[in-house]
Amino acid sequence: MHREPDVGFDPGSPGSCPGPKLFAGIKDGESLQLFEQSSRSAYKQETHTMEATKLIEFDLKQTLIRLVTHIFGDGLDIRWVDCYFPFTHPSYEMEINFHGEWLEVLGCGVMEQQLVNSAGAQDRIGWAFGLGLERLAMILYDIPDIRLFWSEDERFLKQFRVSDINQKVKFQPLSKYPAVINDISFWLPSKNYTENDFYDLVRTVGGDLVEKVDLIDKFEHPKTHKTSHCYRITYRHMERTLSQREVGRIHQAVQEAAVQLLGVEGRF
Repeated sequence: MHREPDVGFDPGSPGSCPGPKLFAGIKDGESLQLFEQSSRSAYKQETHTMEATKLIEFDLKQTLIRLVTHIFGDGLDIRWVDCYFPFTHPSYEMEINFHGEWLEVLGCGVMEQQLVNSAGAQDRIGWAFGLGLERLAMILYDIPDIRLFWSEDERFLKQFRVSDINQKVKFQPLSKYPAVINDISFWLPSKNYTENDFYDLVRTVGGDLVEKVDLIDKFEHPKTHKTSHCYRITYRHMERTLSQREVGRIHQAVQEAAVQLLGVEGRF
């Protein structure tokens, strides 16, 4: 899948360079030029000198390597692939080795000089890039299938609802096997009960077979003023189909533990 690089740039950013800045530190750099009138080739535009093109390409690639290294850490296996975008030339795709396969994460290139000129920066050349956010997320969170980003599956979406944006998230694979859903209702004790205690109890008893626990109903008895909760527990195995019989045993263990440990009065 190809993306067109973002074509906007700030003349003060590393993405655009006047001649003196681009050639700074280069031996005999004062004699080098940004522009010339020649023919377009696979390596450069007709208005750019080869020296300017190679230097801006180096600046482009080094900047983007630092970017992805900052995101993913050191030790990345990176390669560049020549490609075509309508607003840059020459153009490249950056690929990262991901789980033994090369994965494209961004497209970039030297901006077409006509675009730079139209922005009023005729004395500069620039580069542009566009990120594949889904592919970056696949690497960051170890998500195996890009189609999940268009999913409305609550099992996927809820994993990324966090209170702190800096909180680390580890994607938990989704099972393709059907869920088994059981409800549980009970009267609450008069004191010292919290919903989180019940959630923790279910996780402890059901382990990895428990996909989610939802409070689906509350009821207060008009005479006794006792409160009843009804929870829906979703059980699902990652590698096989669960039977209602085996889930029933786990669900019964949850019921017994809730009575013994939380002091609830069962309605089951």
